Amino acid sequence: MDATNSHRKKEGFTLIELLIVIAIIGILAAVAIPMYKAQTIKARLAEITTAIRFVSSAASSFYQDNYRWPDCSVSFTSIADTLGVWVPQRRISAMTAFGNNPFTISTTITGISPANPAIDGGTVTLNGTIGPDEAITWSWGGSLHPAYMPKD
Repeated sequence: MDATNSHRKKEGFTLIELLIVIAIIGILAAVAIPMYKAQTIKARLAEITTAIRFVSSAASSFYQDNYRWPDCSVSFTSIADTLGVWVPQRRISAMTAFGNNPFTISTTITGISPANPAIDGGTVTLNGTIGPDEAITWSWGGSLHPAYMPKD
């Protein structure tokens, strides 16, 4: 018997080791995929909330200059003409800005992909209220799940 054959080095993995690695990958995937989907939706909603914030800043400036809220409740074009803010319509199907106190900016969400019934067709609103000291306070509202609502 040859000495090299009796002490042959084993190469490769055992079946148990491979099953453990596959189980660990499965557990990580089960946690990571839902988190990834939620973060993707939040990133796409960031585009919408940014557009709303631009409109709210322009409306605040309009109020400070004219001592009244703008009347741009008709369409995206009306908002652009009145406030000078162009709103991207990629993920927003409608936006209205109206009211006296509170002044409400309301949007209807579409085009979030992959389609999510918790988001598509939902609304996000930003309400501007004038306090007794003429300070404007903005607060978020709408029909979205609280996990997806923007922070103040």
